[in-house]
Amino acid sequence: MSYNYDPELAAMLDFLPDVSLDISDPVASRAGFAEMIAMLNADVDSSGVAVEDRTIPGPQGAPEVKVRIYSPEGLAQAGPGLLYIHGGGFVIGDLESEHGMCLALSRELGIVVVSVDYRLAPETPYPGALEDCYSTLQWISDNAGQLHIDAKRLGIFGQSAGGGLSAATALLSRDRQGPPLCFQYLGIPELDDRLDTPSMQGFVDTPMWNRPNAELSWEFYLGQGYQRGADTVPHHAAPARCENLSGLPPAYISTMEFDPLRDEGVLYALRLMQAGVATELHSFPGTFHGSSLFATAQVSQRESAEMMAVLRRGLQLDNL
Repeated sequence: MSYNYDPELAAMLDFLPDVSLDISDPVASRAGFAEMIAMLNADVDSSGVAVEDRTIPGPQGAPEVKVRIYSPEGLAQAGPGLLYIHGGGFVIGDLESEHGMCLALSRELGIVVVSVDYRLAPETPYPGALEDCYSTLQWISDNAGQLHIDAKRLGIFGQSAGGGLSAATALLSRDRQGPPLCFQYLGIPELDDRLDTPSMQGFVDTPMWNRPNAELSWEFYLGQGYQRGADTVPHHAAPARCENLSGLPPAYISTMEFDPLRDEGVLYALRLMQAGVATELHSFPGTFHGSSLFATAQVSQRESAEMMAVLRRGLQLDNL
């Protein structure tokens, strides 16, 4: 199938024709991904940000959770905080894969960012990753003073599978009457195991993410406990299944035009609006899943600038 990509992105794809992500062999996928991330992180700018790796209590009966805390140097008073949940189809990714982004968010926004190294599928299926994320949210709230975080201005951020886990963590916190969130940033989120939207059915050969990857991702994540697409899959696993979206924090959702995940993100945003949740939706034309990695393209720069702007608003930084 041919796609009308943004001209700048199309030119970059022509230069790198093998831009794809194959998660069929998770161990090999992680090794290849880690190699790429190591190259990207080699020249990352860490100035102005203090970085600390810690382990915190995990869910009951589960191992401790690794987190990485990013704090602006010289931070003297409590300010907004952000729980950062990495992407990777529930199968790949770790603290290193988001290191550069977390540094940039902490530095440019002047906020504390806590990145969580949740357990990956298929070794740990649902609800392992979600419970790790929720435990981290609880820990941040319980230790807000020590972290110099204003617990009333605590947001959550994720892209791709991280966007799906962010949405699920917000739902879980609402349902358990857990720590309140002031904002949820759901970038290109993975939300629906049913895979029945037009974009998911049509985009089978797009870069970075496609329907075959989505099928594997959900099968790995749901494990033996649930069958992908079955009526028994809970909404905390696939937030698009949630019938009641009221009472959730304000949201920003981004989608990419030629991303299989596009329609589920758009539909989730619409349903949030219909439930009375303040929601902003932006679908970027000519883009594909992960196209923001091509950072020099104008559309990617617009996306990055908007991300910072909406986080400033969502975390109430503009009120300071």
